[in-house]
Amino acid sequence: MKKLFAEWKGFLMSGISYMLPVVIGGSLVVAVPKLIGLCFGITSFDAYKSGIWFYLGQIESVGWIGVGLVNLVLAGYIAYAIGDKPALAAGFIGGSLATTANMGFLGALVAGFASGYTARWCQRKLKVGEKFESIMPLVVVPLLSTMVVAILMGIILKEPLTWVNTSLVAWIKEMSVSGVSAATLALIMGAMIGTDLGGPINKAAWMAGNVLLAEKIYTPAMIVNVAIAGIPLGYAVATTLFKQRFSTELLDAGRSDWFMGFIGITEGAIPFTLINPLKLIPINMLAGAAGSVTTILLGAQAKIPPVGGMYGFVTIHNGWAYLVGLLVCALIIGILAPLAVNFNDSTPAGKDSEEDEDDIEISFE
Repeated sequence: MKKLFAEWKGFLMSGISYMLPVVIGGSLVVAVPKLIGLCFGITSFDAYKSGIWFYLGQIESVGWIGVGLVNLVLAGYIAYAIGDKPALAAGFIGGSLATTANMGFLGALVAGFASGYTARWCQRKLKVGEKFESIMPLVVVPLLSTMVVAILMGIILKEPLTWVNTSLVAWIKEMSVSGVSAATLALIMGAMIGTDLGGPINKAAWMAGNVLLAEKIYTPAMIVNVAIAGIPLGYAVATTLFKQRFSTELLDAGRSDWFMGFIGITEGAIPFTLINPLKLIPINMLAGAAGSVTTILLGAQAKIPPVGGMYGFVTIHNGWAYLVGLLVCALIIGILAPLAVNFNDSTPAGKDSEEDEDDIEISFE
């Protein structure tokens, strides 16, 4: 069972890795024209039929096309990771169906795994003569895998998945606009970002925030962006304030974390966290949760798709609150982490070269 879950995690991470540039590219192309318009007091380009504002509106619409491809890309490349190129067609079709039928990212996950495993089964179990081998990946496998997706998602699971996704989106939207509920959401998602730093829990929070951009719900993405940037910034701060507590290698990593935090890459915190995960993961979680909830409590609002990283404050209403949240997150790690752990010993705690890695594995992929 452990091996199966690890396999599923790998497939999911593969799909997410392909989805990342689509989300980032699409949301940036939406955000840039929006920011230009807001500088001139224009909140919508819909009323303009010519001129610079019309063209900016056209550029923004292209960005929304990119955001709308999230489910298609996620499903397609999960399928690809499982069943290789013959699974792509069914994955893309299932992902597109997940969007058009309002099944959301849950539908995309179902489509991706169903497509991939059907294609894999066909390639392993269906044997044909040598003359017909070329039609298997071009005709037979796409046909059968797409048919499975059509039956599964077009008939069997369509209504349940649509209901679940609609209910989930409505619940998150309600939480995002309610003070107490938004703070609770920030605590949960900020802590999730700080757990495994790029692993499945971290990516689940990131994905939940970013796939909702397609539903025009922006607050969850803002919440995770604070923790994503703030955690590596925390270790950069720590290596600046407590240099004597860090080895030469980690001091170098700390300098790199200024950049990691600036652009928003939580993986920059991994080398530090591996020194003593049992002590540092709770600190990371506390910092992520505190930074995110501070941003919410101070009144930050995402009215357009937010950009990640330290510079993301430019896309946030009350952007100063976003910066304060980053500061809170960074200071918690910057002060508590060096007090809890002596980073001069760069050997991960509990790591014995003779021990079986499977017994102590902590994954940060």
